[in-house]
Amino acid sequence: MKISGSVALVTGANRGIGRQFVLELLARGAAKVYATARNPELVDIPGVEVLALDITDPAAVAAAAARAGEVDLLINNAGISTYSNLVTGDLDKIRLELDTHFWGTLNVIRAFAPVLGDGAILNVLSRLSWVSYDGANAYSVAKAAEWSLTNGVRLELAAQGTLVTGLLLGAADTDMMAGFDIEKTDPAVIVRLALDGIEAGALEVVADEATAQVKAALAGDPRLLYPAAV
Repeated sequence: MKISGSVALVTGANRGIGRQFVLELLARGAAKVYATARNPELVDIPGVEVLALDITDPAAVAAAAARAGEVDLLINNAGISTYSNLVTGDLDKIRLELDTHFWGTLNVIRAFAPVLGDGAILNVLSRLSWVSYDGANAYSVAKAAEWSLTNGVRLELAAQGTLVTGLLLGAADTDMMAGFDIEKTDPAVIVRLALDGIEAGALEVVADEATAQVKAALAGDPRLLYPAAV
């Protein structure tokens, strides 16, 4: 998959990592970039085609696919965090996270898969796909489901030659993480790694050392990941 000359669509392109993907795609010579958002008026990047897209709305997804039928690079970035736990959290918020990260991502993939051919899909996942965090367990569940979705779709689309890549990252310096006083990675660094991975045919891109450490720890005793539960 070559970025130069590709036709890309990015969900959640109005801010954060999604906006950075749009900028980097343009810089790498993408022939056309569809920048989508629930509120398209917030997309402020010249040189792109802006589309309204709420990935949880099947009709909106179908309309976007009809408008952008020549896409060969699909970047599923749109997401949400309600910072909800599972036992005591608001069930509507928990459902919203799953509706967005699992069902919404699946909606988009199903709509665009027929036109992707030997192109690529990149799903923006999270370190929390692999580990839970008290205070955002709904997000962990939804991202774990999206990670499994990524693996399943990869198998299903292999016959048509579509690369399916998962991007796993920890804290990025975006609006979503603005309230956390922790070390964060520059979104530009994450996006460059992700697009380099696509061009190299990588099935998975792990964007930071802390995420790599979590992945490695999955093979060990769960008490090491969850000392508070012991």
